Amino acid sequence: MRNMSRSCNIKQELRKIAYMLFMVFTILAADIAVANATSEDEAAAEHILNNQETDENRTNINEPGSAQTGEDLKELNIANNLSITYESGNGELSGTLRILLILTAIAVIPMLLITVTSFTRILIVLHFTRQALNTQSAPPNQVLIAISLFLTFFIMQPVFSEIYTEAIVPYDAGELTFEEACTTAAGPLRDFMFEQTQVKDIDVFMQISNTAWDGASEEQVPTSVLVPAFIISELRTAFIIGFVIYIPFIVIDMVVASVLMSMGMMMLPPTTISMPFKILLFVLADGWNLVIVNLVRTFY
Repeated sequence: MRNMSRSCNIKQELRKIAYMLFMVFTILAADIAVANATSEDEAAAEHILNNQETDENRTNINEPGSAQTGEDLKELNIANNLSITYESGNGELSGTLRILLILTAIAVIPMLLITVTSFTRILIVLHFTRQALNTQSAPPNQVLIAISLFLTFFIMQPVFSEIYTEAIVPYDAGELTFEEACTTAAGPLRDFMFEQTQVKDIDVFMQISNTAWDGASEEQVPTSVLVPAFIISELRTAFIIGFVIYIPFIVIDMVVASVLMSMGMMMLPPTTISMPFKILLFVLADGWNLVIVNLVRTFY
């Protein structure tokens, strides 16, 4: 009964979270649509006003076949009805361009989540843990990705808070331009990546790009070099942690294989017998707590 009530509570919480996310995206879409409609109405009114002024100043064209003087041709004003509004009068981007940038950002967010955050290390370590337990697809990939995603938000929360405070809020207040906001937002991410990246990885990519670097200055390292160096460092760290996790389970496999060989049960797969002992050891040692806590501590 307790498990059923817990599952019901979890389902209710998930429904609340899904409803909140749906409302947030709905409000955001409505806000964008209103801003887009307002900007388009203003642009249309301005365009009509310009056309009226153009009609007043336009020179009458003679009938076909009649001669036109050079002065008439110079004074002839042909209005161009095709216009693309990329910036409004107050220095902000138009609604249409905002929607385009938001859709582009949504498409790029998964790539950024994998490349410039702690997501890669967490997911690989959890994958190694599952492989060491020899449980095949338990926990499934969806669960591992969900755990990695929430742990990533937990670890990156100070970085995201700094980006929101120093870049997004001033940009919404009109204190920063779009380019300045992007540069400011990249600062905390670069600091995080520098803390987790080994110097030798940065040096390798600096040599490949033929860029001068004194080995100490972070400003000399471009982001195009820092990101691949960070990914390589994350892969190395994740594989080292995975090797450490594998050691006790390899010992169990060796002990079980030796016992089966001594008993003459050579046809019985050792992994089938060792898996329950691995799960028992992992549960008794509170393995998930140990793995996740120590994994989070590697970022601090």
